Amino acid sequence: MKNYLNFELDIKDLENELEGLKDPYNQDGLSEVDTNKISKLQNEIDQKLEQIYSNLNPWQKTLVARHEDRPKSKFFIENLFDEFIPLSGDRYYSEDKSVMTGFAKFNDQSVLVIGQEKGDDLDSRIERNFGMMRPEGYRKTIRLMKLADKFNIPIIIFVDTPGAYPGVGAEERGQAEAIAKSIECSMELKVPTISIIIGEGGSGGAIALASSNKVIMLENAIYSVISPEGCATILWRDPKKTLEAATAMKLSANDLLNFKIIDEIIPEPLGGAHRDKNLILENVRNSIERSINDFNSLTREEVYNKRKEKFLSIGRTKGFIESSSTQESLSLQTSLLNDLLNKFKKYKNYVIVGGVLIVVILGILII
Repeated sequence: MKNYLNFELDIKDLENELEGLKDPYNQDGLSEVDTNKISKLQNEIDQKLEQIYSNLNPWQKTLVARHEDRPKSKFFIENLFDEFIPLSGDRYYSEDKSVMTGFAKFNDQSVLVIGQEKGDDLDSRIERNFGMMRPEGYRKTIRLMKLADKFNIPIIIFVDTPGAYPGVGAEERGQAEAIAKSIECSMELKVPTISIIIGEGGSGGAIALASSNKVIMLENAIYSVISPEGCATILWRDPKKTLEAATAMKLSANDLLNFKIIDEIIPEPLGGAHRDKNLILENVRNSIERSINDFNSLTREEVYNKRKEKFLSIGRTKGFIESSSTQESLSLQTSLLNDLLNKFKKYKNYVIVGGVLIVVILGILII
């Protein structure tokens, strides 16, 4: 049974009518299938989908990103990679089933795969904690990312979470520290890392695994510091102002690409990724293949430096720095600071003596 969003009710009616036309067994008994009418109705559905999905507002895109039929990390891992070997546990506390991790083959190349998994039905969603990772989940990914770095294996990450789990137990076990360590580990890696936001990229729970060389989003995915409901509650004290919040937060893929926070958008089938999973699978496969090929010619140091430069440049395209490039400006500032420190170390004895003399002279003059 298909699930429809509240702005897809017209499509629901048309598709129900289409299913009735395709079924030769109706209330009047066996009847002839009207292929012309089926074709005409299918074209009408396609036009309606194009009309709706070409004009989605940010809140509607949020609903599409959360669609329960949307392909999850498990789907991509099972269909994109060969010889996937799942690995579990953080070696400190326990296993976190909200994140799938393991080594696999992609086009005969070894890769580490990490995927935040929400689950497909109620039982699996409860088991996976709705994709909300606990500290042990982040510590598991840190352990495996370091292992991949040791053996020079690229890392591919599928991000899909409302955010890190905010429970008391998770906070007691160091949730914030685990997220910070995950970001630190991601930034220190010298192997290529590719993060693909396939649904929700929520808060620190997402950035902990999206501090990568290349950050990619599906067309109808979202990536934000807080949910629209949470933002509306804080700013307007009204959780119903989700459209205003989603619009102000600039959480859609197009907005984030303009801000250069992400690097690429993967187009989705008409009506969302859940309507043609084979097509979205092929689009993601092609994107991963291109990204890996881009990094094959780079050394480990170049991979590390490119990631560092990418995140240092975010938010610096406008404002105080205009003439020179971001990295040159940052390097210049660092160079000047180092020169000052070196000169101070070299002449610190003279500086101290001079300071003492100035204080003594001022004391004598005042007396």
